[in-house]
Amino acid sequence: MPPEDPTDDDRALFRAAVGPVHPVRGDRHGARPAPPPPRPRQTERERLRVLEELRDDPFPGTEVQPGDELCFMQEGVQRQVFRKLRRGHYRIAAELDLHGFSSVQAREALAEFLAHARERRLRCVRIVHGKGRGSSNRGPVLKGLVAQCLRRRAEVLAYCSAPQNQGGTGAVLVLLRLKD
Repeated sequence: MPPEDPTDDDRALFRAAVGPVHPVRGDRHGARPAPPPPRPRQTERERLRVLEELRDDPFPGTEVQPGDELCFMQEGVQRQVFRKLRRGHYRIAAELDLHGFSSVQAREALAEFLAHARERRLRCVRIVHGKGRGSSNRGPVLKGLVAQCLRRRAEVLAYCSAPQNQGGTGAVLVLLRLKD
């Protein structure tokens, strides 16, 4: 049944119950737009950093040849420690073999491997990059890429080509800073 229009008696009764009414000025509701959903800013920064690294030329001014030995030592690393690393005196706690990887795949695998090694508090790891004999006339691609990536990593204290019995110039031994 449709509602009936209020009668004059109903209106008068309503006004008596409500009392005098005055318009309210400035009755603006402070309606704010809903806040944006939270954004994982740290994750976004990390993705941007990775993309920038991928975009960078991995070989700025380095010309690595198949037989070249790789070596790097951060300032503050004792020579005796580096000498032990070169001679293969540290126990290899983990190994990453990059044979058959593209440069992009190798860079991602290397970053993941180092992060995992640091989380597990591993001190010395071996990365097998190959000697680059199968590469074209550009020289060994993965060998140069590994050298550049390792130099950029703060957790890498030192690295050097492995002794002959551990891969020679086709692998590097990496000494890592222990996680705090």
